[in-house]
Amino acid sequence: MKVISILASLPLAAAFAPTPTFLNTRISTELYASIQFVKGLDEKVVPDVRLTRARDGSSGIASFSFKNPNCFDASTAAVGEVTGMFLTDDEGVMTSTDVNAKFTNGKPESIEATYVMNSPAEWERFMRFMERYSEENGLGFNSA
Repeated sequence: MKVISILASLPLAAAFAPTPTFLNTRISTELYASIQFVKGLDEKVVPDVRLTRARDGSSGIASFSFKNPNCFDASTAAVGEVTGMFLTDDEGVMTSTDVNAKFTNGKPESIEATYVMNSPAEWERFMRFMERYSEENGLGFNSA
């Protein structure tokens, strides 16, 4: 897949964003990837994701921005509270507690979250997750 080969040679800054041609249809695959803020409740809002990586490849940061995420819905209050960001796929769960909500006029508007990768192995693991998540949610890759 072309996206995968581009991801392997990622520059210092890049981003994942919904592609304009994405249709809200799901193709059955064996891959599974989701983002959760409340354990057990998949986030339905697809985020903008920005990536930065050290020149030597030793570390990286993924910044997520969710506009009006469903974890703020009144119907989800009974499920639990936001305790972090959980990137879940077939390989397991990656967790970040660097999660911040933004409010406008006292109402929740967005969530900004950061996932830090401290080694090349963590970077590769994150990129495998993003490959799965991108396929499921119609994200495309834009190099900076």
